[in-house]
Amino acid sequence: MAIRLSACSSSSATFFAPSSFCHETETTLKRKNFGIWVCQNNSNFHENKRFELKASNVHPLKAVSLQAGAPANSLATERVVNPVQEDCIPFLETVKEESTLSIVVVGASGDLARRKIFPALFALFNEDRLPENFTIFGYARSIMTDEELRNMISKTLTCRVDKRENCNEKMDAFLKRCFYQSGQYSSEEHFLELDNKLKGKETGRLSNRLFYLAIPPNMFVDVARCAKHRASSENGWTRVIVEKPFGRDTESSRELTRGLKQYLSEDQIFRIDHHLGEELVENLLVLRFSNLVFQPLWSRNYIRNVQLIFSEDFGAEGRGRYFDNYGIIRDIMQNHLLQILALFAMDTPVSLDAEDIRNEKVKVLRSVKPVQLEDVVIGQYKGDCDGNTSYPSYTDDMTVSNNSLTPTFAAATLFINNAQWDGVPFLMIAGKALHSKRNQSSIQACSR
Repeated sequence: MAIRLSACSSSSATFFAPSSFCHETETTLKRKNFGIWVCQNNSNFHENKRFELKASNVHPLKAVSLQAGAPANSLATERVVNPVQEDCIPFLETVKEESTLSIVVVGASGDLARRKIFPALFALFNEDRLPENFTIFGYARSIMTDEELRNMISKTLTCRVDKRENCNEKMDAFLKRCFYQSGQYSSEEHFLELDNKLKGKETGRLSNRLFYLAIPPNMFVDVARCAKHRASSENGWTRVIVEKPFGRDTESSRELTRGLKQYLSEDQIFRIDHHLGEELVENLLVLRFSNLVFQPLWSRNYIRNVQLIFSEDFGAEGRGRYFDNYGIIRDIMQNHLLQILALFAMDTPVSLDAEDIRNEKVKVLRSVKPVQLEDVVIGQYKGDCDGNTSYPSYTDDMTVSNNSLTPTFAAATLFINNAQWDGVPFLMIAGKALHSKRNQSSIQACSR
């Protein structure tokens, strides 16, 4: 994600970002973090025995503590040290050596698991953020062996986050921790088979289990039921992460919540927007509230408009069965871009506690005026030829209906009805099969 600033001009709406500004900003963001920090010379710190699971809103989730045996609502002791010290690193929670963590990626053969979840798990492992005893199981309807799963996910693993010399060795070690179990999402019998395999890897230790549901929301309740009845931990905690979109509308979202709560308590359910885990999205709070230059300028008095852009240079490519049921607005704008808008426009929270940040987001969203039809443009990409290269249309995809009217492009202008942002247009743009892949927030600034 790029954050770009431009001066206001009556003759041009061009956005620019001098390279020196981008470099300095990126360096500053990496040096500062809203997390909890401890110094490396702390004698109580044991590098290989601590790890951290952060909420999508930057603050470490106390309620999601993976500490062995800790209740779901337990509070971690905080120790805050100046984050700009050179020899400080993020605080990692301790985990008992005799415990084990089993991570089950449900929908392991899907696009989301391949491109996002497995690479993210490897990044945690590469940075020693996972406990010493952990196992990852992929679960999906596709038939494949452990080795076939490893070959599939190895193509998406990368050392780009950390250039350590032993990265390839760490990759091999990570893949050896990955296993596969095929089965139906609604079959308790198949989840019992998964449970037996998990127990074989846990070898009698205190076992905690985390189910990551990278599947369409209409399957959430079936998986929760099967996991509850056949694959829950017998002596540790069991938690479930669900991915967006969480339903199609308000009523379906409430119905999903009611369905999940038949088998899980609220503190076992975690709703995730993986886009908020990107580094610059997380550090948007730092840019806003820890930068003495920008903080006093962040209002309608100095900002003429805001553009939030999410474009992809590829189409449905076999994902049409999922995408055609939701479209670009539900898939990208309603969650990814709306979350960024809330972070961008919210007031300073009382604290960096997850609840305080959530409350400020809710205030912004409640202040958004209803979107008018004349402020929305939608479209669907068509086939094209460029020399010897041909590009298929959306309906050419074998997984999409020939007469589908599902939008693959949308642009909408939103207005926030409060004193800070009154009259400032927030333009959200999202689309597939566009000229370039871009994830960008742009500000056009001027003095009113």
